[in-house]
Amino acid sequence: MFRPFARFALSVALALGLAAGPAAAEIRITYKSAKTGTSYYQMAVQLAEAVRAATGGAVVVTVEESQGSVQNVKEAAIRPGNYVFTSPPGLIRRAVEGEKPFAPRDPAFAEIRALFPIPALTMHFVVRADRGVDDFADLAGRRILIGKGSFGAREARRLLELFGVAGVELVEAELSNAVPALRDGSIDGFVTAGSWPAPNVIEAAAAVGVRVLSMSDAQVARTGRARTVIPAGTYPGQSEPVVTTSLPVGAYTTTRMDAEAAYRLTRAYWEGKDRMAETAPWWRSVTTADLATLGAPLHPGARRWYEEAGVELPAALR
Repeated sequence: MFRPFARFALSVALALGLAAGPAAAEIRITYKSAKTGTSYYQMAVQLAEAVRAATGGAVVVTVEESQGSVQNVKEAAIRPGNYVFTSPPGLIRRAVEGEKPFAPRDPAFAEIRALFPIPALTMHFVVRADRGVDDFADLAGRRILIGKGSFGAREARRLLELFGVAGVELVEAELSNAVPALRDGSIDGFVTAGSWPAPNVIEAAAAVGVRVLSMSDAQVARTGRARTVIPAGTYPGQSEPVVTTSLPVGAYTTTRMDAEAAYRLTRAYWEGKDRMAETAPWWRSVTTADLATLGAPLHPGARRWYEEAGVELPAALR
């Protein structure tokens, strides 16, 4: 006698489930970031957690380790769907125009779209505090690990040449080796590019004591980069502000990303940024004014959120 009611109840449940299915569908996003142990990888993990919290688990961000921004951009030409990656805007321009290391020109790069800015790449020239290195001139004759195949490694070479520092032995090795090598004395220092506070600099300061070198205003002007100040007290033993340079970085995707996914990710990012900054100060440096640095049109889904939020957008992003 209960079977008709049971069949009816089952039919209603199935109907409701089918009706609710699309609205409740989980959105999955792949976020290609940086090497594990870097500040950018930590940012990616923080962002994934913030998005999950903001969307009640409806948007799931899976973080992938990367060997660097060049790899991130190259994969944009072939990765399907909701692929998000980080890169300096300059690399986006080079990819679109087919310049090295993206030659020959691939039309797929023209489909790259911007989502939001993230903390900039900040140059850190780090030396052991007991080596008597007070400025860049003192690096002559020193052994400095600069990383391998990264923006930081290329920029370190460029800046040392620009500042006229000769006789530096540059070690091209993974930055994960920097703190152990600094501890055992096989290097005098290392260079890393990442947002402050950088985890490997914190680790080095705790392990052996370090000094982060400060640039003069004249040196900053010669670099052609943005002047950045790392506040005093950012690192153990750092009693004075450090003047250095930085390079803008953004989160990008392609036209293959679903518009709703781009909208919800962008909204969750901006609405969760202040909460992320409570435990990670590097998020405080990002504002909507940094949108002007992105160098690529916004994804329509992201643009929808900015327009709803009343954010004034540069013409180049539309």
